[in-house]
Formats: sequence, structure tokens, C-alpha cells
Amino acid sequence: MLQAIRESVEYLQKKIGVFEPEVGIVLGTGLGGLVKEIEIEHSIMYSSIPNFPISTLEFHSGKLIFGTLKGKKVVAMQGRLHFYEGYSMQQITFPIRVLKALGIKHLFVSNAAGSLNPEFKKGDLMIINDHINLQPESPLRGINDADLGPRFPDMSQPYNKKLIADGLKVAEEQGIICHQGVYVAVTGPNLETKAEYKYLRIIGGDAVGMSTVPEVIVANHMALPVFAISVLTDEGFPEDLQPFNLDEILETAAVAEPKLTKILSQLISAL
Repeated sequence: MLQAIRESVEYLQKKIGVFEPEVGIVLGTGLGGLVKEIEIEHSIMYSSIPNFPISTLEFHSGKLIFGTLKGKKVVAMQGRLHFYEGYSMQQITFPIRVLKALGIKHLFVSNAAGSLNPEFKKGDLMIINDHINLQPESPLRGINDADLGPRFPDMSQPYNKKLIADGLKVAEEQGIICHQGVYVAVTGPNLETKAEYKYLRIIGGDAVGMSTVPEVIVANHMALPVFAISVLTDEGFPEDLQPFNLDEILETAAVAEPKLTKILSQLISAL
């Protein structure tokens, strides 16, 4: 893996020159609007980067965006990868390892998720303070390379406490409805049954989605501080479960996206 990372980094450094990103950002489904706030210096398609997987979703752009956001040099993944697309966990998280090798000091992750908590409504935001991993494989499975991280990384605090507190403070100051809670990661791409939504709530979940946790595990493996936030685009309440509608989910994400952008922008500017 180290050789593959080096190849990707060498290619990118030839493209971006002396640009050294401080912050990595992963933009989830329908949440690419933050890119509009970035003073873009370089935009590179995943398909041109050696060893990079390519996003197969039509609503994920598949670009690395290098630029400046609120005075900080950032690199944003406009389009993430998912286990259900057929990639291995190592492939999904490979870009995070490349971003770390490029020099990022913090990782900010966003996603669209379904609410499991009746107090968390569609269109609200939720800062993730912990997670439950129900995906079938760890991105750390296999031989461990000590140059990347320890064999048994600690996960007692996978999300940075200070960034969580700062994010909640920004939301309060901006009048944004923003909760904190536990994110449950499932495989997908099918949505959950009524019984499954009930089970996920019983085991402690506040929101459910099909991403984020692999990237967070790898970030922790590399001692990279993480802030993660969900836009709650639908409600998985068994007593009143509505059929899945992708257009409505993307519309909800688009409406909530400016609120997410405010929080991420202010957090990044304060680093």
C-alpha cells in the first residue's frame, strides 16, 4: 500500500506544485456546495490519479479540489466511495491515506443520513460523537504496516471533542438546529426495513447511513483528528415509515447544505 500511496502523492504533487493542504474534506451525497466557498487552485479527476478508485454514482462528481477556504489550504473530495459500489474497504479509504500523506492535519467528513431518533427531524443536522459499525469488514483487515499506524488503534474517542463542542457552539450562534448523536454504518445500498430501523434505534443509533465509518477508522489509525456531520435527509421511524425517494433526499440535502457549509467554514477558519 505504501508504494501505491507514494505513486498517487507523487502524481498529485506534480500537478499542484508547492500547494500543501492543511485540511481534508469529504463531501457526502448532495453536499458538494461547500466547493463554491473554496478559492480553487487545482481540480483533478479521480480517474486521472494513479491507484484511485472512481465514484460510480451519477450524483458524486469524483474530483479532488485543491484551494483556499477561509484562509486555510484545503483539499476536498467532491464525491466519496462506498462499500456497496463493489470496492474493498482498503480502496474506499485509500484517498484518506493519500490526503494524510499530502500533509493534512484535520479531516472533516459530511454525509446524508436517515434519522433514527424521533427528536431529530428531516432537514436537521447531527454532529457525530460516536458510531456503531455494522459494515462487514474493517479497512484495517490484513497485514498492518506500522508506518501507517498501529496494529490495534484506539477508538475510545474517534471524533474530536473540541471540534464537536466548537461545532455545536457555531450552530447555536447561527440559529441552526444541530444535534449530536451516534451514527450507525450499514452496508446498503438497500434501505432498511421497519424491523431494522427499530433494531438500529434499540442498539443506540441516532442516524443511519452507508459511509463515513471506514474513513474515520483509517483517520484514527493515522492519528488524524476527525469532525463528522450528517444532514438528516429522511426519517426511519417504523411507526410512520415512508417509501424511499431519492429526489426528495437530494432536495433535502440541497436545502440543508448552506447550514452545513456555515458550520464547516467557521470550524476550518478557526483551526
